[in-house]
Amino acid sequence: MTIDRVATNNQMQFMLSQIMQATANLDKTQAQVASGKVSTDYTGIGSKTAVLEAARSASARADSYQSVTQLALNQVDLQDSQMTDISNLTSQLRQALTEAVANNDASTLMSTASGIFDQLSQVLNSQDANGNYIYGGGNDNQPPVTPTSLSDLTSLASASDAFANGDLPRSVTVADGQTMKIGILASDAGQQLMQVLKDVADFNAGANGNFGQGLTSAQSDFLTNEIQSAKSSGDAVNNVAAANGQTYQQLQTMSDNQQTLSTMYKGFVSNIEDVDMGQAVTQLNQNQVALQAALQVTSQLNSISLLNYLSPPTATG
Repeated sequence: MTIDRVATNNQMQFMLSQIMQATANLDKTQAQVASGKVSTDYTGIGSKTAVLEAARSASARADSYQSVTQLALNQVDLQDSQMTDISNLTSQLRQALTEAVANNDASTLMSTASGIFDQLSQVLNSQDANGNYIYGGGNDNQPPVTPTSLSDLTSLASASDAFANGDLPRSVTVADGQTMKIGILASDAGQQLMQVLKDVADFNAGANGNFGQGLTSAQSDFLTNEIQSAKSSGDAVNNVAAANGQTYQQLQTMSDNQQTLSTMYKGFVSNIEDVDMGQAVTQLNQNQVALQAALQVTSQLNSISLLNYLSPPTATG
């Protein structure tokens, strides 16, 4: 007669299914440990896929807005420094006018005014890294201050004619549906100071001008009035600088909020797709043991026959 295996076909099929399941579990945990992710595809994420993608999208949007906001902060910070420079120029002109009247000597006044004009034009014609004129507003592809010298300024009917900037300052979108004006127009920042410079240059070129040592009564009266005009131009620049400072604070708050949102959304993503590495390694070890046990039991079932259970015949005397 034939000695068959003890294991039945059903038992073998069951153990083979256990081996397949243990292998699949081991492959899954090996992939998780290697990638640090719960799954490399949406199948492993399951019902959380929609939430995962929404969180990813929100995080990317927050990062994008923060990048734009940071660039805006850089520009506003530069503008703050340059508004301080223009304010200093107004102070220099006011001091030069005051000293001319006090000393009854305006011999160096026009050279000082010319230097102030050059510095003012240089600041207002500043360009960003892309070559756009910072104070050009919507017309940022050409210098917003057109005269190249103080003498050019005297040929214009008004100081306002010296500016070629657009009417609207630059704006950026810092959040969904939220836009902020961050730019400053050259005419807003420098027109009053430019007008004082023009007035002084025009007077000097006129019948009562030609400033030098010893002022006439008309010259002294004119320069005295221009001292107040220089002060007013300084006040105007300081007001622009104050508004720019408020913009900076708003942008900084917006940037902080964007960072908080980005961190929060990234946390959502991590909670869904990142594995607990300690738990994953433990599970990997358990799955390895489970697979090894299933293989061992299957091997034993495949080799056991009835001979293993039959007692050897007893010898008789």
